[in-house]
Amino acid sequence: MSDQKKNSSFKKLTAKERKEKLEAIIPDIKKLAVEYYRLTGKPLGVTGEIAELTAAKILKLELATARTKGYDAIRRSTTGKEERIQIKGRALEKKPKSGQRLSRIKTNAPCDYVQFVELDISTFDLRGIWEAPYKKIVELLERPGSSARAKGALGLQTFKKNAVQIWPKK
Repeated sequence: MSDQKKNSSFKKLTAKERKEKLEAIIPDIKKLAVEYYRLTGKPLGVTGEIAELTAAKILKLELATARTKGYDAIRRSTTGKEERIQIKGRALEKKPKSGQRLSRIKTNAPCDYVQFVELDISTFDLRGIWEAPYKKIVELLERPGSSARAKGALGLQTFKKNAVQIWPKK
């Protein structure tokens, strides 16, 4: 099928239909990701998508369209205010190795918050969601002294120390 035909069928779905179809296939994708990791010791490359869909479902977020610059989802307040959120996901062992980092956090982006979605590597089930103001994370990334931070990669523990766990609520 050509890209043009794929895009055409994608556009024909309503947001509700798309959401329902995605929720229906996620369990199968999670099973494949778990089996792939078990067989190879490497991630399948769907962790970010699973994290985004999981956070959107749990927190009632609206996912941004693909390739939206700077954010992955929108949270609408009861007053109608929109908050733009970058979502970072990692599938981790029960006791993660030290030095684990989030994927690149885009700086100079139209963003209000960054969320970290932690998934269990053995099931891809949700363990927790942490959230921090985007400005605070950018300040941490801009501190001198770390080549990883200079590339937009923040350590998990640093992120968690500067964030609030929003699911499950503590």
